[in-house]
Amino acid sequence: EEQTECVVEALFSDLLGDDEKPMRLARDPPTQFDPVVVASRLRRMGDQCNMDFERVSSEALVEVLKGKMEKFGAAVDSLSRCWSDQNPELVYERAFLCVSVKLLIHVAKKVPTVVRPSHLIEVINGNSQVRNYIEACGGWVRM
Repeated sequence: EEQTECVVEALFSDLLGDDEKPMRLARDPPTQFDPVVVASRLRRMGDQCNMDFERVSSEALVEVLKGKMEKFGAAVDSLSRCWSDQNPELVYERAFLCVSVKLLIHVAKKVPTVVRPSHLIEVINGNSQVRNYIEACGGWVRM
């Protein structure tokens, strides 16, 4: 969960063109974990999502596109299930990460004042299936 925060902060720094490197948590042991590298991988995963959010029919998505970020998690979950159902080779958890990043970037361009790192952090950390998937892969380092 702490690494997720670091990764998302790095992703936001990249999206906003911020040159400052995200701070690594003091209690983190020195490892191969570099949130900037992982954030770059996560952004590339988001780039794999080819959904046209403006054309998808979903109540939660409509609300998110209007800037109501409390529906962000529901929209990501719904879109991820739909996308992974249409692409059997794509596991739900990977679809979830791709869609969450792509949707966050889309909303940040459309309604930048409503998007916060906490939206993505809460969605990822709040989904035990996705958390377990990240851990099973060997953590963010191996994603």
